[in-house]
Amino acid sequence: MGAAVDVSAWMSEHGHEQVVFVADAAVALRAVIAVHSTALGPSLGGVRFWHYEHEDDAVLDVLRLSEAMSLKASVAGLHQGGGKAVVLCDDPYRTRSPELLRALGRAIHELGGRYLAAEDVGATTADMDGIATVTPWVTGVSESAGGSGDPSPVTAFGVHRAMRAAAQAGWGDPSLRDRHVVVQGAGKVGSALARLLVGDGATVAVADVDDARVRELVRTVGVDAIPVADAVSEPCDVLAPCALGSVVNAETIDTIRCEIICGGANNQLASEEMDDALAARGILYAPDFVVNAGGILNIAEELTGYSRDRALASTARIEATVGRVFAAAREWGVAPGRAAQRIARERMAAEALPGGRWEPGDPAAWTDGRPLTRLRPEA
Repeated sequence: MGAAVDVSAWMSEHGHEQVVFVADAAVALRAVIAVHSTALGPSLGGVRFWHYEHEDDAVLDVLRLSEAMSLKASVAGLHQGGGKAVVLCDDPYRTRSPELLRALGRAIHELGGRYLAAEDVGATTADMDGIATVTPWVTGVSESAGGSGDPSPVTAFGVHRAMRAAAQAGWGDPSLRDRHVVVQGAGKVGSALARLLVGDGATVAVADVDDARVRELVRTVGVDAIPVADAVSEPCDVLAPCALGSVVNAETIDTIRCEIICGGANNQLASEEMDDALAARGILYAPDFVVNAGGILNIAEELTGYSRDRALASTARIEATVGRVFAAAREWGVAPGRAAQRIARERMAAEALPGGRWEPGDPAAWTDGRPLTRLRPEA
């Protein structure tokens, strides 16, 4: 059985505003939606479809992920907070029924815009389109419906820029040519990142539980395939976790054999102590919620009239942001993850909306004054 979670105690300790449990037996829907913070604007975060052994595992996941989204939005300079939804399912990659998506959409709609849904692990653009049939509070819908489509390519672009910043900080040169990079996870973000790295002239090895994904990259891009069990301990210059979280934990910390960790996965560290442990070993960790902000920057542009050029320009600034985090870590004498959290929380406190949270109404405070175009809040 999963470890029991004292939900209200966790919320109080970590600053969560709201957690909603959703169930609809008629369509086999079981979900949890967490709103961590709306201090800077409505919470934005993906819908994750995943198989959890126990409900407590799902609850802990949504609590951690929603908090990470708040930090991500803050460091990225957005006027938004962090939220997340997880849907418990046996097969996260099975096509969802329209009825289930509408039921989930109704639950999101009842939050009145305090949570803006987006795409996450297991979710597809088609899922976002289905949710959008009953609520305007969803992003990442198909381009034909006025959205931006799959955010993964932009996320990978941001991870690539972050890796350049880490290379600059670690080796005095942002170039990744001839560097050996292990990409753990060949999903949409990991695959796109591998292609960018090969284009840089890096030597890339890829591991994934889905052998077919790896074989496709070997065939089309020329990466090397390595077993999933060896990915974390493979000797390399850069380890890029691009699958699920908690890659760096008490069991793996002493087996890691890289100089830099910089990838697209959320919650790569099992605990904050791992941040300190990596620093003590001389491994430069680029905080995941800073590195993978390309996705949230991409869909934020969707709210006011999507422009891919503007989204890429915003995401390119991740390189400078990661450099700023490393500089702050050196100045403050702390590990990079702790420096990034301090930067995020200080901004959330300094720029919090009146009352400390967003209430439905004029969106100017979280759209830089630009009018909403696709999302139309109901009166």
